[in-house]
Amino acid sequence: MSNTVQPPRGRLRAYARFIAAVLFFFLARTVAQHWAQALVNERWSPLVSQALLALLLLLGYAGFGITFDRQTHPIGTQGFPLRAGWRGEAGLGLAMGWALAVVCVLPLTIVGGIAIVLSTHASAWGWLVADAVFFALLALVEEMAFRGYGFQRFADAVGSVGAAIGFAAFYAIVQALQPGTSRTSIAVSIMLSLLLSTAYLRTKALWLSWGLNFAWKASRALIFGLAVSGISSHSSVVEGDPMGPFWLTGGGFGLDGSWLAFFVLLAALPAVYRATRDLDYRYNAPVFVPGGIAVDLDAAARQQHEAATRPAEPQAPVLVQILPAAAPAPASRSEQPPPSSDNDSH
Repeated sequence: MSNTVQPPRGRLRAYARFIAAVLFFFLARTVAQHWAQALVNERWSPLVSQALLALLLLLGYAGFGITFDRQTHPIGTQGFPLRAGWRGEAGLGLAMGWALAVVCVLPLTIVGGIAIVLSTHASAWGWLVADAVFFALLALVEEMAFRGYGFQRFADAVGSVGAAIGFAAFYAIVQALQPGTSRTSIAVSIMLSLLLSTAYLRTKALWLSWGLNFAWKASRALIFGLAVSGISSHSSVVEGDPMGPFWLTGGGFGLDGSWLAFFVLLAALPAVYRATRDLDYRYNAPVFVPGGIAVDLDAAARQQHEAATRPAEPQAPVLVQILPAAAPAPASRSEQPPPSSDNDSH
């Protein structure tokens, strides 16, 4: 998306589609939660709910793209193009999300420490895989909802920067509905959304932002056993209890409510910007549309070459007409010599 704002009529259509996308997100979330509760028990409900919601958003926004925008590849246009290197983009996002989690955890271990409890039951490892799938689906849902079709239509109306700021506020509002939120957690939500939006805008795809989002959440929960947005029951193998000041640990809400996470995410903005330099050049370079009359330069050059190298054709012979000789015209009387006389002879 570019920062160029469309004309008023185009902006109005973009606003309408953006509002429709937001309303569809809340409707799909409600439907997915009800279906999950009806299909499975309470323990499996979060995983099934995220899977249903991801499917509804993917198909629903694809339908929006086909119906309203006449997109020929709606899933790829949403942000999931199967282009060359998409696995590398997702891997880069995973590496960056893991690095952010480690940078936040290291001060906890140095200042106060983390009390860790390990579970070696076989069933715990099975639930660990299920929890990993849950976080992968959660990150997928968030990317489609906050950087997918609705984000793109909002960017058409207000530009890329306006869309990033607007959806950061939207994401913070949605996160604030969870119990245990605070001003710090809202600030962290805004910064995380800006970071992920930057990753999308620099690559024009959701692979990098999805990998970063997934690794940022799953690493803290599954590897270090920390709470994520106030929920500490995600990891069945590792349970961690950090000790230290509230601004460093976030208390029971986890690092999502700590100022440490806020400043780490803030410092990650230039890192993401630099890491996506090549991708930005590849997918955000301006496209020059030719104007004027189309001219086939190759055909014109070939014609000129043939004209210069072909042998000269013989010229037609020049006809020379020989006219009959004309008899001399009789001299006029004024030009006739005077008659001779005898006197003159004497």
